[in-house]
Amino acid sequence: MLNEIKELDKKYYMNTFGDRLPVAFERGEGMKLYADNGDVYYDFLGGIAVNAIGHCHPKFTAALKSQLDRLVHTSSLYYIENQARLAKKLVESTCADKAFFCNSGAEANEGAIKLAKMYFYKKGIDRKEIIYLDHSFHGRTLATVAATGQEHYQAPYRPLMPGFVMAEPNSFEAVEEAVTEHTAAVIIELIQGEAGVFPMDMEYAQRLREFCDEKGILLIVDEVQTGMGRCGRLFAHELYGIEPDIFTSAKALGGGVPIGAVCAKAEVAAAFEPGDHGTTFGGNPFATAAGLAVFDVIESEGLVENSAKMGELFLVRLREVMAQHPDKVTAVRGAGLLIGIEIAPEKAAAVFKGLHEHKMLTSLCKGRTIRIAPALNITKSEIELFINALCAVLEEV
Repeated sequence: MLNEIKELDKKYYMNTFGDRLPVAFERGEGMKLYADNGDVYYDFLGGIAVNAIGHCHPKFTAALKSQLDRLVHTSSLYYIENQARLAKKLVESTCADKAFFCNSGAEANEGAIKLAKMYFYKKGIDRKEIIYLDHSFHGRTLATVAATGQEHYQAPYRPLMPGFVMAEPNSFEAVEEAVTEHTAAVIIELIQGEAGVFPMDMEYAQRLREFCDEKGILLIVDEVQTGMGRCGRLFAHELYGIEPDIFTSAKALGGGVPIGAVCAKAEVAAAFEPGDHGTTFGGNPFATAAGLAVFDVIESEGLVENSAKMGELFLVRLREVMAQHPDKVTAVRGAGLLIGIEIAPEKAAAVFKGLHEHKMLTSLCKGRTIRIAPALNITKSEIELFINALCAVLEEV
């Protein structure tokens, strides 16, 4: 079956992903994914931080089946109950006052950038520039690529959309130097996931918030990967004790059903008026039913708390492994259940491949960091399965 799928993919699908890992999954349950040949894998990547409540959680699938029997899509021409209820849930659970739904993280970040520009446009103030950080990743649309600090993503699409200015991460002085009278916003990931799980310093983040307030600049926090309990709080900005003017969410928000959200303070959100922004599919009854179900599971099962507790245990165990293999594991970084394991460059690809052969699913960032982002309901025994597999691989490479 796998060979047939690979041939179909090669013949009919645009080659944007190249040769993928040699496995195709047909069902999942919790942390487990079952391949078409019967092999069982443990998903320590969580669909790239998407499957925060695990695969096929019974409450989640029941909610989606119920919604399918009733209504999938109408349009934004009409009121949508689930959309209104999910917006209420996001607002009541965070520092935001308003929410807007779209279909992905890139769309959410694009919407956040548009909102920041519109905020100053409506005030008659010439502020259009967006400061972003080196090594960041904010999406693959033309605007979010221009705001992504990674040359290999930008190079094919030059000339890039103007008005984006890059600054070094964790350098307050670099942001100060990048600011001009035309600066509208700074967009940051408080933990740069795709770059290899690099957290911003606490002092840097808090000083940046104060500086933006002083200069009248909006602070946008990209929480696409770090939100919905991933880092031991509902959103990562809570870890840093700051409140963004705008923050975005996606990935885990829909538990695998495509959805994104732009969340903002009331004054900023008011810049969007009828006709300024829109969407056909965003926030439809099915996608927002998924978001409501994810919230229900996270809250009823205490998964934010479990993320913090299991994440701390995971980091402790990984640092013990690092102490045992200092020549192979060079750093362990993260918060909650978003963790990067930096491997010596000459060993990283072999470790990633070895973990896959031991049926542990991860990703390899920047050619040297193993990224893990498992389900938030992960158990101690599942963490130990990973630790044992990692130790075995490290002995082999």
